[in-house]
Amino acid sequence: MQQYPSALLENAVNELSALPGIGRKTALRLALHILRREEAYAERLSSALATLRKDITYCRECHNICDTDLCNICGNPSRDHTTVCVVENIKEVMAIENTAQFHGVYHVLGGVISPVDGIGPADLEIESLIRKVAEGIVKEVIFALRTTMEGDTTNFFLFRKLEPYNVKISVIAQGISVGDEIEYADEITLGRSILNRVNFNDTIQRK
Repeated sequence: MQQYPSALLENAVNELSALPGIGRKTALRLALHILRREEAYAERLSSALATLRKDITYCRECHNICDTDLCNICGNPSRDHTTVCVVENIKEVMAIENTAQFHGVYHVLGGVISPVDGIGPADLEIESLIRKVAEGIVKEVIFALRTTMEGDTTNFFLFRKLEPYNVKISVIAQGISVGDEIEYADEITLGRSILNRVNFNDTIQRK
């Protein structure tokens, strides 16, 4: 068990190591780095995090993170609002935007269906997607979820929910390897996967 010379330092390490991907050694380096910086830096950091947690809002249309009621993408009249790309979280929106190959809008589910983790359809932003499609403006829905069992399960569930509506349902091409996270795909591969998307019904028939 690591011994710390200060209970304050140990407390900081405990909090930092609770972040995803941050082990206790990394947390210690971060804490010591903050100590070496001027006090104003620590104050700016804590203020930025507190403000982020308190004041962040979510787009009323797509559930993306934004600073106002409507995100810059949904509020952009030059975007194709008839094409909706369904993603798991905000990180996928950022990854796809970086490819500059998609000009539609997004719908952020907030996760994928995963019974093992206790996440069901009711825990995700699925009903708002169905309402959006039911309005009749959307012509195509693109599934851009992780290529895992949970992602496939979510795709199929959404397909069944959207099937009654007169809308094209497609899925990104398999340039993304099975098991890969969308956010870690390189921009060229991800961009091609968006452009070369295929009809979702065809993927069901092949399985």
